[in-house]
Amino acid sequence: MTVFADTSGLLAVLDRAEASHRRAATTWRKLIESDETIVTSNYILIELVALAQRRLGLDAVRAIESAVVPSLSVVWVDESLHRRATAAMLTASRRALSLVDCSSFEIMRDHGIETAFALDRDFAAQGFALVP
Repeated sequence: MTVFADTSGLLAVLDRAEASHRRAATTWRKLIESDETIVTSNYILIELVALAQRRLGLDAVRAIESAVVPSLSVVWVDESLHRRATAAMLTASRRALSLVDCSSFEIMRDHGIETAFALDRDFAAQGFALVP
């Protein structure tokens, strides 16, 4: 099985103050120890690093680079994917639905990924299963 890692799940693993930290960290360990392929995008990594740097500091960014990124298969958003995600975001016309989320949904559909490691309920609204 393949799982898509969203910023919300990854940030919860890093941030011990996050209400879902313990649940997210346990699920992350299980994913890492299993044969699961964990996919994310360069957009997720940009968002994750920016949030972690601002909220948690550079040590968290170092942890992302040394402990998280090596466990991920990264899909790089190209011009075509960016355009499709932008069109989806504008069509949805929801202020809280981000371009990063829409690019994630497109990647998941393109790769036949049905499950997201995410706390963001927008994934469930798009028909994807969530873990934790």
